[in-house]
Amino acid sequence: MSIFGSIMSKIFHHDAAAATPAQPSASAASADGSSASASSTATSAPSASATSAGATAQVARNDNAPSGSAGQTVDVAALLDGLAAKNSQTLDWKHSIVDMLKLLSLDSSLSSRQELAKELGYSGNEQDSATMNVWLHKQVMQKLAANGGIVPDSLKA
Repeated sequence: MSIFGSIMSKIFHHDAAAATPAQPSASAASADGSSASASSTATSAPSASATSAGATAQVARNDNAPSGSAGQTVDVAALLDGLAAKNSQTLDWKHSIVDMLKLLSLDSSLSSRQELAKELGYSGNEQDSATMNVWLHKQVMQKLAANGGIVPDSLKA
């Protein structure tokens, strides 16, 4: 699987228990504010990790979404904020592609980022990792948005 494909998989197929439908009728909130989804009809596939209470991802059925998103709309910022809150490291995923990859438990090495840059069509100098990293972060955010992710405009610019 491509590196961007792995990112998509981690974002769009995140723990169903961490997802709440866009219309809260199928999910109940517990007293501590966390979301219970035993009766949820969310379509994401289970994984081993979950987001923190109060920062759950929103998943809704979207039949017009590109095929890469498996018909889902995911609040990318909420999902990643939730993962960051549970992580023992302080990871600045909003500005750092390295931290975003770490947060998703993906390889953040220079060679992995260079491979991701090739996948996404980077034409700059791959040895200038600072410039490449800034470009990668923006491209990943834009591509997540293009595939059904809800991404704040400030992260796509």
